[in-house]
Amino acid sequence: MRCAPTGIFSELKMTKKIILFALIACCSLPAFAKTYKWVDDKGVTHMGDTIPPEYAGKDRAELNKSGRTVNIKDVLTPDERRAKEAELQKTSAEETAARDLKLHDKSLTDTYSSVQEIELSRTRSLQQVDARINSINSQLKMNGNNLAGLQKDADNRNKMNGKIPVSLQEDIKSAQERNRRLQDDLEKYLTEKSAVNMRYDADKARFRELTGK
Repeated sequence: MRCAPTGIFSELKMTKKIILFALIACCSLPAFAKTYKWVDDKGVTHMGDTIPPEYAGKDRAELNKSGRTVNIKDVLTPDERRAKEAELQKTSAEETAARDLKLHDKSLTDTYSSVQEIELSRTRSLQQVDARINSINSQLKMNGNNLAGLQKDADNRNKMNGKIPVSLQEDIKSAQERNRRLQDDLEKYLTEKSAVNMRYDADKARFRELTGK
């Protein structure tokens, strides 16, 4: 029986040691640190594994081992950020308006089958508003007559060089305040009536556009 030469065993042991040392060396090497590239305020390009704090909020590029750009981070200026936010808000508002219009169109065609039905709905809505307007006008007339009587009484007392009682002064002031409140209410309902008419006019036009009727 022949034995392997001693030199071969020595070479095998040496090869194993080399491989073992290589593995240990690889494991002990630090992980590859990222390399960044940035431009300073003077336009000079810099490279390094860390970015100075004063340039953290500016554009920068990340490089790989070969020095090739693998990632670019664009940092918006305050003006650019505001412009982007405004654009996003505009887009959101447009999308909301389009969605609302779609829902309104569906409601319009589901609720009415003709322009005549829209007019009937307008009439019913205006009846309620007109009732409030008529009621306020009646109250204004009554309060106006009352105020006129109070003022006439005060004028007569002045002509006779008489003193106007405090109670009469308070009644006149109260009637004037009531008159102002009624006028404000009247303006409110007149504005509401105008808005109702405008809404139904728009609904009629849109209904015709959607249905061709």
